[in-house]
Amino acid sequence: MGAEFGGRGRISQWLRGRRPKPEASGDDDRETLLLAAAAAGLPLAPAAHPAGYRCSCDRVGCPTPARHPVSHAWQTQSTSDPSQVERWARHQPGANFITATGMTHDVLDVPRAAGQQALDRLLSEGVEVGPVAVTGDGRMLFFTLTRGTPEDEDEWWPCELDCHPETMDEHPGLRWHCRGSYVLVPPARLPGDLTVDWVEGRGPEQPLPDPLTLLEALTDACARYAGQESDHAAAGWPLRG
Repeated sequence: MGAEFGGRGRISQWLRGRRPKPEASGDDDRETLLLAAAAAGLPLAPAAHPAGYRCSCDRVGCPTPARHPVSHAWQTQSTSDPSQVERWARHQPGANFITATGMTHDVLDVPRAAGQQALDRLLSEGVEVGPVAVTGDGRMLFFTLTRGTPEDEDEWWPCELDCHPETMDEHPGLRWHCRGSYVLVPPARLPGDLTVDWVEGRGPEQPLPDPLTLLEALTDACARYAGQESDHAAAGWPLRG
């Protein structure tokens, strides 16, 4: 669990030693992106994937198709060990991956239009934004340092405490994924040929910022877009795992 892998230098050496698989270049790209996320210290675990317009899990009428972990033990299973991530990626070639938040990082999850406005503002002001992902169903994910104390095993914050229900009026459209939550990590596929991808130039190689440096711009932008999220988008990202 956590960023037990020893730094970006070692992941670079490991990647240089890999044998190419020309017949599966798409799989290579997927593995490379997942390993880059692991090298950045993001703890990963396998997740469900699309099966047509349905979810690969056995649940009839799955409420979050292709967006949830495979195992109920995802919090303890999550790891940034590259060997384990590679084994999962190769043995489960269709799987999406989640990253467990609140261990090494949090995620500020906002409507995509609001997120793009905030991103433009932050970059114009010279703020270190960090990694940012976009989802095909209309969300933007800002990866930040965690504000919790992960070493305290008694601290299991559900992210509802930050955004639901008491503070939703104050920060409309914002979801703060911290201890006890997760998000999909790119590359991921959603039903209907939608995807989850890193914003160009804003992948996991970017250092994680303090979330408080982004919060004002994100909440201001969300306030302007309050009420514009679709019901589908709101249902797509559970507040708890």
